[in-house]
Amino acid sequence: MHKKQFAAGVGRRLGRAVAALGGLALAGHAAWAQAPATTPTGAAGAWPSKPIRVVVGFAPGGSTDVMARILAQSLSESLGQTVLIDNKPGASGNISAAEVVRAAPDGHTFLIAPTSVETANPSLFKASLLPSRDLTPVTTVGRTQMYLVAKPQLPAKDVRELVTLARAKPGTLSYASAGAGTPPHLACELFKQATGTQVTHVPYRGAAPALQDVLSGQADFVCDPGIAFQHIRAGKAKLLGIVSAKRSPFFPEVPTVGEQGFPGANLDIWFGMWAPNGTPPEVLARMSAELGKALALPAVKSRYGDLGAEPVAMSTPEFRKLLADEGAMLSALIARQKIVVD
Repeated sequence: MHKKQFAAGVGRRLGRAVAALGGLALAGHAAWAQAPATTPTGAAGAWPSKPIRVVVGFAPGGSTDVMARILAQSLSESLGQTVLIDNKPGASGNISAAEVVRAAPDGHTFLIAPTSVETANPSLFKASLLPSRDLTPVTTVGRTQMYLVAKPQLPAKDVRELVTLARAKPGTLSYASAGAGTPPHLACELFKQATGTQVTHVPYRGAAPALQDVLSGQADFVCDPGIAFQHIRAGKAKLLGIVSAKRSPFFPEVPTVGEQGFPGANLDIWFGMWAPNGTPPEVLARMSAELGKALALPAVKSRYGDLGAEPVAMSTPEFRKLLADEGAMLSALIARQKIVVD
């Protein structure tokens, strides 16, 4: 398949969700920009008093953006105010995080991002931003699992056979990633660590081009964040295992890497919401509760499923623990594997 055709196919799948939701954000932008600044009175019932801005650190059409737009639609209805999406891509989410750090803590600006903005970025970027110190976590908004997907020509039908191949010829196999320091890159590094293999990393600018070169046979495998489903089901790629602690609800018959004898290769991509420090606690509690209701809706679950994602809400203490545990694991991995971002 030609690269442009492939990209168009991926774009159509995400584009349908964006098209259905994009008008909501555009309609609210002028209203938010013109609304007078207000300060919460301290009563949760007084909030929100103007449109809410959700800053997203990635371009329109990606998983983070589409999740945010799905939730924005539900929150607009439940809160009685427009919730608009403000895309601020760059530096793996650091630009958007810095934008929210600078925002007034009045309960009308939030960040939606992968947890890696807090758990991996501080170890990868030389920046003064430290989300664990500079932002307040609210709740998770979903997750995607990672899928070990191989080119159709690879003579391996599961993880054990892939490891046998890799050990027989160290450094000759290659894996593609969405870019240095991205969760798919870190997941494959966990795989290398768990299996004791030497595999060459080939970084790309995004998950779609990385998958394309696996499908075309240019790279041997990829830790895919859920965009390869149609190719797996069509027999154009091999799903060797799930790079997670548990099996995928989308492919329940496929065992995890750990179940195949290599524990430790577990990395889900979690997505969460943060607020500026100083945001009133009653506002944070209300937003967390409304997100929990939205994530439980069958329509939201269905739309998430189109992304290969699951709508999962955590309490704020649970979210904090997730961030601490993932941060400890990834900072150690980045140091041990000497992972750098160009």
